[in-house]
Amino acid sequence: MALPLTSDQPDRSAPPAAREVARTFVVSRLGSLFALLPLGVWTANHLWNNLAAYNGAQAWQTAVTGHSSAASTALTMTVVLVPLLWHTVWGIVRMFRTRGSSARYFGSLRYWLQRASAVGLLAFLGAHLWLAWAQPRFFEGHAEVFADIAHEMRFYTPTLLVYILGILAIAYHLANGVWSFFTMGWGIAVSKSAIRWLERVAILVFLIMLAIGWGAVYGLYSRAT
Repeated sequence: MALPLTSDQPDRSAPPAAREVARTFVVSRLGSLFALLPLGVWTANHLWNNLAAYNGAQAWQTAVTGHSSAASTALTMTVVLVPLLWHTVWGIVRMFRTRGSSARYFGSLRYWLQRASAVGLLAFLGAHLWLAWAQPRFFEGHAEVFADIAHEMRFYTPTLLVYILGILAIAYHLANGVWSFFTMGWGIAVSKSAIRWLERVAILVFLIMLAIGWGAVYGLYSRAT
């Protein structure tokens, strides 16, 4: 005789297709959520902190690379890297499983620009995390040095171009992510007026992030010695 189902036993009576839909729903919502919180907020704050370059080397080191303790560093990296890994894997899987629609030109253009920015951003973040964080901290025994990154910005053109394009990708990917979070991701904005309003918000987010990011790049570039 079959044992009765108790509260600590999973209900496997649901069809496999229904369970797959539920699993996909949860994974998709988490992937969308992690893109905004904490990644989007942390990214905006990180770009803003880099504006400290205008106040000199010590101000930049304190704002960008300074941590009160090793535990603080580990906590920050966990809060950032775990959601980043989740969002990256989710985004790659989604990229191969979905296709853009040619029904609306701007919708299709937004789709392909988001994916192009994702690919470029993935390459940029991989190089940035290695050169600006992992290599100096774990192989050289210190945080990234202001003089080094400023010198690279001013006297090594490929580095300058990579950061300019990388921040362009960040600004677009984050701005479009804000729009998709409230519309397709979580279905918070469904009316035409709400979607149009969010498009204006996304453009504003893009311009603000671009201004802050490129402003930080210029701050580093201008302080090179």
